[in-house]
Amino acid sequence: MTAGSLAYTYAVARNADALRQTVDGLIGVGGAPVHLVHTTQGGDVVAAVSHVPEEDFDEAALSRHLEDLEWLEALARAHHRVIEAIAACTTVLPLRLATVYLDDNRVRTVLDDRRDVFLGRLRRLAGHVEWGVKLYVDAPPIAPTPSPDLSPGRAYLRRRRAEQDSRQDAFRAAERAAERIEAVARVYAVDRVRHRLQEGELAVGPGVNVSNDAYLVPLDQADPFRADILRSTDSLAGVRVDITGPWAPYSFATLQEEGAP
Repeated sequence: MTAGSLAYTYAVARNADALRQTVDGLIGVGGAPVHLVHTTQGGDVVAAVSHVPEEDFDEAALSRHLEDLEWLEALARAHHRVIEAIAACTTVLPLRLATVYLDDNRVRTVLDDRRDVFLGRLRRLAGHVEWGVKLYVDAPPIAPTPSPDLSPGRAYLRRRRAEQDSRQDAFRAAERAAERIEAVARVYAVDRVRHRLQEGELAVGPGVNVSNDAYLVPLDQADPFRADILRSTDSLAGVRVDITGPWAPYSFATLQEEGAP
């Protein structure tokens, strides 16, 4: 490890021959090669790490970069690219964005100290994937209709009342869709994490986000889970479901990592 650099740590994973082959040649944040850090005794738990310049990743630098959306987007893409590559060949415990340690030895110390915790979480996540499910109320606008028998004011009030009725109907439909999603989850998912609703700059696409959940689903149940979720809004007007995945289990790997230097 060169002077003036830090150990950027992407994930903890179960060691495997396929993992070592995947990491060989894998490029991470800032174009740096990824390597594996083992526990002191070697063994079944490793961390995926690359070296990054301290001037960009110490506490002060990260505070500045939080205001640079372009920099953060590039960081997130590189971070997730590494994790998805690792998840394709072994069980992975993704760490939060910009988890950095002073050096590889510090990473090794964390692996040694928390080996049993990491192994327990890896065993729980083995053979499972994450699906993101967002539900939106997306009531269509009410087109104005000619009302020669009404004054402009009364016509406006009628249209507003129709829009409110349509919106209320859509929210009732969303409640029904949410009940269907709950029923699907009871059949397939082994865990769920509720995320904050997407609002303001985080909102993507039309409509109002009314639920934003992640589900942990056995890998062999992924296809029927997705199909049943997509059917959850059938015959329900004014609602839309958005499902993404399968992903590495980001939402279910949360640990209070020690770490920042």
